[in-house]
Amino acid sequence: MLSTYQYPKFDYVRPPELSGVGKKRYPVVVVGAGPVGLAAAIELAQSGVPVVLLDDDDTVSVGSRGVCYAKRTLEVLDRLGLGEPCMDKGVSWNVGRTFFREQEVYNFNLLPQPDHKRPGMINLQQYYLEEFEVKRAQELPKLDLRFKNKVLSVTPEGDGATLQVETPDGVYTLETDWLVVADGARSGIRRLMNLDIEGKIFKDRFLIADVVMKADFPHERWFWFDPPFHPGQSVLLHRQADNVYRIDFQLGWDADPEEEKKPEKVIPRIKAMLGDEREFELEWVSVYTFQCRRMNAFTHGHVLFVGDAAHQVSPFGARGANSGIQDTDNLCWKLKLVVEGKAPPELLDTYSEERVFAAEENLLNSTRSTDFITPKSKTSLTFRNAVLSLARDHAFARALVNSGRLSVPSVLTGSRLNTPDDGSFAGDMVPGAPMDDAPMRKAGQDVWLLDQVGQRFCLLVYVNDPAGLSADAVAQLQALAGASAGPDMGAAIALDVVLVSPAQTATAGLTLLQDHTGRFAERFDTQHGSTYLIRPDQHVAARWRAFDAAQVQAALARATCNLH
Repeated sequence: MLSTYQYPKFDYVRPPELSGVGKKRYPVVVVGAGPVGLAAAIELAQSGVPVVLLDDDDTVSVGSRGVCYAKRTLEVLDRLGLGEPCMDKGVSWNVGRTFFREQEVYNFNLLPQPDHKRPGMINLQQYYLEEFEVKRAQELPKLDLRFKNKVLSVTPEGDGATLQVETPDGVYTLETDWLVVADGARSGIRRLMNLDIEGKIFKDRFLIADVVMKADFPHERWFWFDPPFHPGQSVLLHRQADNVYRIDFQLGWDADPEEEKKPEKVIPRIKAMLGDEREFELEWVSVYTFQCRRMNAFTHGHVLFVGDAAHQVSPFGARGANSGIQDTDNLCWKLKLVVEGKAPPELLDTYSEERVFAAEENLLNSTRSTDFITPKSKTSLTFRNAVLSLARDHAFARALVNSGRLSVPSVLTGSRLNTPDDGSFAGDMVPGAPMDDAPMRKAGQDVWLLDQVGQRFCLLVYVNDPAGLSADAVAQLQALAGASAGPDMGAAIALDVVLVSPAQTATAGLTLLQDHTGRFAERFDTQHGSTYLIRPDQHVAARWRAFDAAQVQAALARATCNLH
C-alpha cells in the first residue's frame, strides 16, 4: 500500500535509575504517549510541574485513527503551543451533509457565528498530532519523555504509587506522588488495579479505508444512509491532510474482519462509491467494532485516569480524542495546585465529578447516534428511514436525524466549583460554561480573547471607560492582580486581572483588552461593572453585575476547594 507518511523512530535513552543516579520519586508520572497522555504531560511541564512520561513504544500510532479535532480541542491545543502546526497541516471544515440514498436530506454548520479564531473542526491524522506533541514535549525541560519503557506493575499507596518499569536495559522502580493513566482503551494499568469499566458493546463492524486520491470534493463531512453504492448500510467520508480521504463502510456484525481488510474486498467497495474512472491508492485499512463504556470514577486515590483508559465511545461524533484532551485540560490545573500545596487533594475529586458528567453526556449522544446509524430491529429501521425521508422537506424531522452529534464541550452547570449567579444575565456564559471567543485589541494589536486567558485564573472586568474607574476600585483590582490566597492553604494563587472596554484608555498596572467589535459585550451580556471569574481551563467560575473584591476572593476559594 502507498504511504504518505514516514513514521519516526524516537530514541530510547537508558533511564538514570538503572545507573543509580536518577531520582526515585517524582511529583507526577504519566503513562501512555498517545494524544491524551502527551497533552497532560505537556500542560503540566509547561506550567512548572516536573513530569515523567512513559510509553512502551518508540513511534506514533499507526494509521489515521483519530481524525476530527473540534474547536474546543483546538483551543486547548493553542494553549499547549500546538494549535498552529495542527491548523497548518489539517483540513478545516464547518459544514456536514447527510444523504439518504441519493438525496441530501440534512446539513449543518458547526460555526454559524462569525468572529471566532478556530473553525468548528479540523481533520488531521492522529499520527501528525502525536508527532507535533512529541516535538513540543522534547522542548520542555521539566518533561522527561521515555520511550520503550513498559509498566509491569503498579502498587498504589496512600500518598502515591510505585511502578516497576521494563526497558531494553532491564527493570527499574519508579515512585510518584501522582500517577496519570493514559494508556488507552485496553488500559493495562486499569487491569493491573482490577478496576471495572462498564457499558455497552455494539454488535456491528465498520471498515476504515484511508484512500489517497486527488479530488475536488469540498472540505465537508458527508454521511450516507443506504446509498446505491453500498445498499442497506451507511458510509462516512472525510478529507484529511496529504490528499488522504477517510472512508468508513458499515459492514454488519456477521462480516469477517480479516476477509474485509483484504485489498480485493476493499477496492471494489471504493470503486462502487467513486466510479471506475477515479484513480486512488489504499494507504491503511482496518476493521473495528465499538463500545460505549466508562469507569465509575476517574480518580482512585493518587491514580488518575484520563481518555480512553477512563471512557470509550463509538467514533460517530468525534468524541474520543476530543473528550480525552478535555479531560487533561480539566485535570492538569487542579493537579498543579495540589502538587504546589495551593489546594487540597479534594480538588481532584472534582476532576472525576466533572469529567464523569461529561463522559455521561458523550456516552448518551454516542449511543443515540449509534442506535440511529445501526438500527437493531425492523421497527427501528422503519422509523429511521421514515425520519430520513421526511427530513428533506420538514424541519421537525431534521432535528431527529442523527449521523453522529459532533463533539461539543460540556457545560458544567452542576459543578460545586461554581459560584451561583446573584444577578440577571442573558446568553450562554453561565457558571460552568466554556468561554466563547471574541476578537480584541491589546496595545493596538489585534488579538483573540481566548489567547489572552487560560492556564491561570483570570478576572475579566468590563468597564465603559477605564478612565472613569475610581481610585479605590483601581487599587482593589491591582491588589487582586498581585496575589490571591486560599484562606486555609495560605499559598498565593495567581490571578490575572484584565479590564475589557470599548475604549482604549490604559490603566496603570492592569491589562486592557479593547472590545472594538462589541462581540465580547454581546456574547457575555456585559454592562459597566460586569465581572467574570475564569478558570485556568477557560470555564466560567462566577460572574457578577458589579465588581466586589470580597466576592471575587470567595469565588476563587470555592473554585479551588479552599472555601470552608
